[in-house]
Amino acid sequence: MKIAFIASECYPFVKTGGLADVVGSLSQALATLGHEVAVIIPYYKKNISQNIEISPFFDTMCVHMGSGIEEWCSVKTAMPGRKVRVFLIESDKYFFRDGLYCDSFNNDFQDNPYRFAFFSRAALQLLRDTDFRPDVIHAHDWQTAAVCAYMKTWDWGESGIDKAKAVLTIHNIGYQGIYGADCLDYCGFDWKFFTSDIFEDYGRVNFLKGGIHFADFVTTVSPKYAEETLGGSQSYGLAPYLRSKNERYLGILNGVDYSVWDPKTDKNIPENFSARSFKGKAACKRELQRRFGLTEDENIPVIGVVSRFAYQKGLDILAKTVGRIVDSMVVQFAIMGSGEAELENFFRWIPGEKHGKIGSFIGYSDEMSHLVEAGSDFFIMPSRYEPCGLNQIYSLKYGTLPIVRNTGGLSDTVQQYCEADGSGTGFKFDYLSPDAIFDTVGWAVSTYFDRPKHIEKMRKAAMKCDFSWKNSAKEYEKIYKF
Repeated sequence: MKIAFIASECYPFVKTGGLADVVGSLSQALATLGHEVAVIIPYYKKNISQNIEISPFFDTMCVHMGSGIEEWCSVKTAMPGRKVRVFLIESDKYFFRDGLYCDSFNNDFQDNPYRFAFFSRAALQLLRDTDFRPDVIHAHDWQTAAVCAYMKTWDWGESGIDKAKAVLTIHNIGYQGIYGADCLDYCGFDWKFFTSDIFEDYGRVNFLKGGIHFADFVTTVSPKYAEETLGGSQSYGLAPYLRSKNERYLGILNGVDYSVWDPKTDKNIPENFSARSFKGKAACKRELQRRFGLTEDENIPVIGVVSRFAYQKGLDILAKTVGRIVDSMVVQFAIMGSGEAELENFFRWIPGEKHGKIGSFIGYSDEMSHLVEAGSDFFIMPSRYEPCGLNQIYSLKYGTLPIVRNTGGLSDTVQQYCEADGSGTGFKFDYLSPDAIFDTVGWAVSTYFDRPKHIEKMRKAAMKCDFSWKNSAKEYEKIYKF
């Protein structure tokens, strides 16, 4: 089967979150199963990884948009890992800027609907202009949801694009790509599609909504999240349109790439370790404490955070209680992330107030994220909602027990601790509040000191969990063949 992924990010080229990991890992897993897979992403010239050899493919390519507009771009290519070929659409007009989606003040680029409509159309033009004839075209999130609409509404001649199956994966329904209706002419969609069941959303264009309408199959990234998005506030208004897909809306749990995230082989940590020998984890903890300015004491549990500082992640609620936690308990926090300015400022400031107890790194470092996972005893994710979440799965592999809100993929992947027998792989709470976080952290810390054999048992159980892509990729195979 020939499969084309069209997405706004792909690891290891460019990454702002879990979308990139999924596109990079799932495409490789499908290739391992014997499929021919290509990935198409934008060429973000200022943000793309410099560690990958990228070569010219097309010097020029014409992309026809609406209103008779012609956009010109070039195409580059690379083959990291040699299993999946990656194509990169180069347009300085749209992708030569400091951020992927927003400026340094975290404000959306005003031309985002034009940027990603162009990219979606260009990706399909590339498929038309090459000999790659996909059986399935798999789009991801609002940025490429228009791909499904273009496939079904434009004339693609003899390329077969209109006959390929259109699959759309929703990685986070909270981001829908809602913009002014004036972009519709540039996109090249007939105004007859500007209706409440397709693109129209209170007088504006909703790209994700339109993609859902035209997709042959819609997926999201965990079974629990699929259930949550079919009704209630977590659907962000799209529940009726998802329900209309019936059996063609499905939650498939994300996998992780254990060739990257495995403490036995991880090259980003000071010492490797496994469920049989935790000696290396102690060395990672010492280095983590040193790097984050924490009191270096192997007997003090460390709680790690690697996250976007966004409303979804619930870190504003953690901020309200983290000082009280370290004042009341023997525990430390190592916090890494970036995003909302208010949270960046808070987590930049509080290490000075709670010296030796809280450390922070404002920004993102791949090497540092591995160190936080490896060196922490616990990992906290107090998310308001979490479509899947990957960090809690990484944590499990590193014997770092998750403390999570019972929602979405966090619910699907973390087994609640049982004090009676020491079973489980983490600590879950239902209601998001400062007190709920305080009490659950207290539960984890008391277990660390009072029931160390339970901690050891849970760590071993966590490290045996298998959330590799081999099972999830087979689930995608099934929907590709529907």
